[in-house]
Amino acid sequence: MDALTVEAAESQLKALAESLIQKLRMQHAPVLHRIPEVDIELQPGEHYAGPVLDAEGKVLHHLVLMAARPSESMDWDDAMAWADEVGGSLPNRQEQALLFSNCKPHLKPAWHWSCQEHEENTSCAWRCTFSYGSQSDNHKSAEGAAVAVRRVNP
Repeated sequence: MDALTVEAAESQLKALAESLIQKLRMQHAPVLHRIPEVDIELQPGEHYAGPVLDAEGKVLHHLVLMAARPSESMDWDDAMAWADEVGGSLPNRQEQALLFSNCKPHLKPAWHWSCQEHEENTSCAWRCTFSYGSQSDNHKSAEGAAVAVRRVNP
């Protein structure tokens, strides 16, 4: 076994400290998110809601609130069919939160169906009340409002 010297110990400690500091700097380094420019053509009456992000902050798609509105309340199956008929779909829960944040003036202050069934009870689906943004589930036979969205890939 080699004899440990003060100089050798100081050298090893310095190398260890530099390694740990480098690792800490890497953990706290800013992450650059580059969002490519995208052209989104809005039809009359449509409104751009914003980008929909994944868990890491990557843009999945851009969301557009379509102009079409049903004339009356409808159950979930009819709302799903209506959105498809107008060339869109019902928004998912994340998209409903984005609509509430960025398009509230263009939404009826009532609860609206999402496209998502309840995970534990498929006789229910999720909804969002656009007057104050809360989300809850309701039986699919209940009659509520609907809006259609379209998704634009980046």
